[in-house]
Amino acid sequence: MKRLHSKRDGDDYKRYRHSKERDQEREWNRDRDHERNRSRNRDRERHRNYYYDDWSTKRNISHKKNHDSEELNVEMRSYDQRDLKKSKDYEKENKKKPEKNKITDRTMEKKGEINTADEARERQNRTVEMLTSRTGGAYIPPAKLRMMQAEITDKSGAAYQRIAWEALKKSIHGYINKVNISNIGLITRELLKENIIRGRGLLARSIIQAQAASPTFTSVYAALTAIINSKFPNIGELILKRLVIQFKRGFRRNDKPLCISSGTFIAHLVNQRVAHEILALEILTLLVETPTDDSVEVAIAFLKECGMKLTEVSRKGIEAIFEMLRNILHEGQLDKRVQYMIEVMFQVRKDGFKDHEAVPEELDLVEEENQFTHLVTLDEATDSQDILNVFKFDTEYVSNEDKYKQLSKEILGSDISGTESEEDDDEEGSSDEDSSTAVTEGKEDVIVDNTETNLTALRRTIYLTIHSSLDFEECAHKLMKMQLKPGQETELCHMFLDCCAQMRTYEKFFGLLAGRFCAINKMYVTPFEQIFQDSYHTIHRLDTNKLRNVSKFFAHLLFTDSISWEVLSCIKLTEEDTTSSNRIFIKILFQELSEYMGLSKLNQRVKDITLQHAFEGLFPRDDPKNTRFAINFFTSIGLGGLTDDLREHLKSHPKPTVVPALEQKNENASESSSDSSLSSSNTVSTSSSSSSSNSSSDDSELSSEEELKKEKIKLKKERKKKKSIKESKKKHKKKDKSTKTKKSK
Repeated sequence: MKRLHSKRDGDDYKRYRHSKERDQEREWNRDRDHERNRSRNRDRERHRNYYYDDWSTKRNISHKKNHDSEELNVEMRSYDQRDLKKSKDYEKENKKKPEKNKITDRTMEKKGEINTADEARERQNRTVEMLTSRTGGAYIPPAKLRMMQAEITDKSGAAYQRIAWEALKKSIHGYINKVNISNIGLITRELLKENIIRGRGLLARSIIQAQAASPTFTSVYAALTAIINSKFPNIGELILKRLVIQFKRGFRRNDKPLCISSGTFIAHLVNQRVAHEILALEILTLLVETPTDDSVEVAIAFLKECGMKLTEVSRKGIEAIFEMLRNILHEGQLDKRVQYMIEVMFQVRKDGFKDHEAVPEELDLVEEENQFTHLVTLDEATDSQDILNVFKFDTEYVSNEDKYKQLSKEILGSDISGTESEEDDDEEGSSDEDSSTAVTEGKEDVIVDNTETNLTALRRTIYLTIHSSLDFEECAHKLMKMQLKPGQETELCHMFLDCCAQMRTYEKFFGLLAGRFCAINKMYVTPFEQIFQDSYHTIHRLDTNKLRNVSKFFAHLLFTDSISWEVLSCIKLTEEDTTSSNRIFIKILFQELSEYMGLSKLNQRVKDITLQHAFEGLFPRDDPKNTRFAINFFTSIGLGGLTDDLREHLKSHPKPTVVPALEQKNENASESSSDSSLSSSNTVSTSSSSSSSNSSSDDSELSSEEELKKEKIKLKKERKKKKSIKESKKKHKKKDKSTKTKKSK
């Protein structure tokens, strides 16, 4: 029977193997040292034999040295004589020059022009040689590069195009290295000013190299690629194809770091809707169908980045991938570390990829309808177009540059200033960062941040300040120190309302904070009034909790007179003009106001002559139907006292001659003795009056209400009598019991 190896046997074998390897390495080092010593000895022997072939040569060394020195002296003398001859000839020529060169002034001018043209041609050739050397040329400072470019007059020539190409390469590389979340909008605008159609190969190479060097910024580079792809889809497709080719190359060579870096970039491009999800599923299938430790590790890294997006767009596909991972885990043929990674991946999926968000809010910069999604498969990506990375002479260079300038104007939506048009030559050749920053400083008024990066940063700062403050006074003090730019006050007011709406219950902190800002500076009153109107018209989009918080927030502002009551003029309380959400909003608003002010003060405010225009919609008097609807609404929410004027208006309103039809119902209501029947008859009468307004008159309604009140009073009196009778009976019974007990005793 075959004996199984124990752990101890395995350790012994490892020790034996390590010792054997160590001995072998020592033998190699010993042989190498011997070989070095042998070669050193051979060199010494050659040196010795060269100078000392025989003992007799040692005696002749001094004679040889003397002979050599004499030969050197002879050569030096000959060189001196030659120099003397040259100097004499030069003097003779200079002496003869004024005698021979008796030429007219016109010929001298022609000769000078020829010399200057030759010098300019030589300079151009020198610059071309400097830029087209085998190593790509030595480093040329930007100032010197601009001087070299200014010297070249022919813009369509190869020398000028070569310098412009080098400048384009440096500027693209500099912008890509500077991009991050906060400045991605500005960097994109600056990139679009460069001719990225001509330098699309340089741009693709710079983005891929920058992502490989710093994988943590992959989401930023993917967002930049998405923005460029929305304007120039061919550049986005080129970047995607190069990434797929790079991934396939790394997969063939078993280069795990290359596969992870390129796969992560592809995953983020899938998240940004630049690449189709079919490409992601193909890559995952390729990695998982023949599993190894490295391939499964790459698949898990890829799946973490784009798992959330794939769950949204292709649930069946990702379920198939996870099923394959489950089978790999059950087989148990991989390393323990990789099996643990698979288990962690299943837990990440269970949590909904909450720690691996598909697209962060700050980088979701392109609308879905503006994005071009490229369906590139693994087999289709074959040509990386590396020739685009190399300079190529363009016969129509000037016209192509003008076309791109017009295109960039249309994309950026800004006119180029006159100073820029005058300095076109300088700008086309400028490649250093100082020149690019100078251009941006000159155009600060023109640049518009359409990505809303600064707005997102402002909202984040306000949110963190609100939630890190102990009370509203501290929060107001911190926010007033922020020194908001003109136009950002509205965003601050929106943030107060949004933070209040997100709470589980209404917190008075936000109402006090908004009231403090309105008291400090009246410029905040107008934004809050506008937000009230916008919120009322879009209140149906909010859920119940947010609706309650918003209505209580504005009730606080109205109670403290932080905003004008004129904002209520946007409300029309009719059955046609309101929805259920609007009516709930009005209900909570007025109930909060009655709690703050009391019903009597609220009634006084409603009857204020200066605010009658604001309350026309809430208490309509144009149509009896709308008037009755308002009366019923406020009565149902417990604020019927606010409708006294409306009831008097109905009494004094001219009545159409209509046969009264509610007397029978009122009689039936009077016959009922319980409170439930009274309340039901009251609701029936009110509902019937609101539904059959055309068939019933106002006199009948008012009379029915008076009769109902009288009936209620009668019923109360009857109840009191019944109670008194019952109490008297109980007293008599107690007396009878007491007398019986006395008799029995």
